[in-house]
Amino acid sequence: MAEETKPEQLPSTGTVDDITVLRQTLSERENSLKQLETEIENANAKLKTHVTELAGRDKEVSDLRGKLGGAAAKYRQIILSGSPDVPEELIKGETVEEIEASFKQARQVVEKVRRGLEGKQQLERVPAGAPPRSPLDVSAMSPQEKIGYALIKGG
Repeated sequence: MAEETKPEQLPSTGTVDDITVLRQTLSERENSLKQLETEIENANAKLKTHVTELAGRDKEVSDLRGKLGGAAAKYRQIILSGSPDVPEELIKGETVEEIEASFKQARQVVEKVRRGLEGKQQLERVPAGAPPRSPLDVSAMSPQEKIGYALIKGG
């Protein structure tokens, strides 16, 4: 069997130059390892900073969404107070743009219903009071009736 060497032991055939080269290589690798460890620590520190910044921005976004919701609700109330003919149930949305689009659709519905009711109302309209008098049709009267009518009218 071949004799096993431990990593700490060098083969007995190595020269001083080989040992020097190996020590320099080991030193260079240790320095590279230290540099890499330093870079990893720096990257981790940057990562922690970015995570902290991201958490702060998430809170800002959450706060802004809350404010947007409040502003949208106020805008909805202003629109409804300015247009009492638009039913409140037709105005929906979470943003100002959604509420605006919903309001436009609701106005169209209200106008369509209004035109339909006005058209129906005009068809069913009955004039107030007695109908206007039209002259009597004398063509269907007998000669005696015509004479009586003329005497009463001219009378």
